[in-house]
Parts: sequence; structure tokens; C-alpha cells
Amino acid sequence: MSFDRSIKIAPSILSADFANFGQEIQAIEAQGADWVHVDVMDGRFVPNLTFGPPAVKAFRPHVKTVMDVHLMIAPVDPYIQAYADAGADILTAHVEAGPHSHRTLQAIRTAGMKAGIALNPGTPAEAVEHLLDLADLVCVMTVNPGFGGQKFIDLTSKVRRLRHMIGDRPVHIEIDGGVDPKTAPLVVAAGADVLVAGSAVFKGGSVSNPSVYGDNMSAVRSAAEAAQS
Repeated sequence: MSFDRSIKIAPSILSADFANFGQEIQAIEAQGADWVHVDVMDGRFVPNLTFGPPAVKAFRPHVKTVMDVHLMIAPVDPYIQAYADAGADILTAHVEAGPHSHRTLQAIRTAGMKAGIALNPGTPAEAVEHLLDLADLVCVMTVNPGFGGQKFIDLTSKVRRLRHMIGDRPVHIEIDGGVDPKTAPLVVAAGADVLVAGSAVFKGGSVSNPSVYGDNMSAVRSAAEAAQS
């Protein structure tokens, strides 16, 4: 994965048709998805239960772009190798998930993946300031994690602060939660470059009508790129 700050759309397959994950992944990639975002929830760190390593391994053959795996679990470290073996390209852990985030990022990189660190809405940007030299991505949650389809929380000041802290480091700022054509320009203008979108991508479409996915992604991308230029 080469680094650049162009806008990347990362549809969250948590909003896809669970009975057709393989076809859904192929459809969003064919329609222009840059990354595929996989939300892993454990029912403890967040109030929902989703995918484990076997599911991520099953998704892997269908993903031809980048598989961006977001761990909303605690603890993280015992499962890092399992997600590496499952084929994750990027593995993101929450700074709130344990006391040793520095060690976690080291372990993710040692396992051969890009390392991400995520921040809940109530966690300040400064919580990751001393982790940026080990991070490839900072994920700013703009909803409280655990469920799709929530209302966007405006945290543009946090994104702006992160962008300043990152400086010229090759670190992406990813936004996860409530991203759509109205909210994307706000976070991109503040410095974000990776946009996770679930319902905003999948609404109205299906594997038999995938062009809707493309239209939805184009709407988000166009709005975001206008704010970036």
C-alpha cells in the first residue's frame, strides 16, 4: 500500500446483505470502493457482536482492494495474529481498549499489517499524540461505536487538531460514523482523507442493482473532493 492523501471511500460491510457478503464486496469494489471496511465487535467493548477471524478470512478472497479491519474489542493483543492470518491489510485498535496501545501497535506491525488507532467521541486527540510514529492511520469515531446508522457527531475540531499533530507523517485520518454527502465535506476540510460509510453507500442498492452503490459513493466522493481542493 503506497501512501497518498487522496479521498478514499471505505464502505462498511456491516450495512451489506449478510446473506451475500462475497457478492456485496465484489459489487462495491466494481462500483468504485477504495477500501473495504470490516467492523469487528465483541459484545463487551461495544454493545453488539459481529465478525470474528473466520468471517474475515472468508471475506478475504473477495477483497481485491484493501481490507480495513476495525477492532471494537477488548483485549486486542491476543487476537492480532488471528486477524493477520485472516488477511487483514490494516488492523485498527481502540486506544480505550487497553493500557498498552504502544505495544499493540508494535504487535500489529510485527504481524505484517498496517497499524491503526481509533478514538471514541469522548476521547481527546491528545490520547494518541505519542503513538503517531507507530501509527499508519488514526480513526476518529463520529458516533459512539456499536451500531450502524447513527447520527453524525461533529468532531471537526478534533480532526483539525489531529491533522496538526500528524504534520508530514504518512498517517491517514479516517472518519467512521454518520458519513454522507453532507458530513463528508466537514471532516475532509478539517484534514480527513478516509471516509467509512455504511448506510450512505448501501441504501437503495443491492447485488442485483449495484449501480446505486456507485451513485451513492460518487455523491460522497464528489462532496468530499470539493472540500479538499
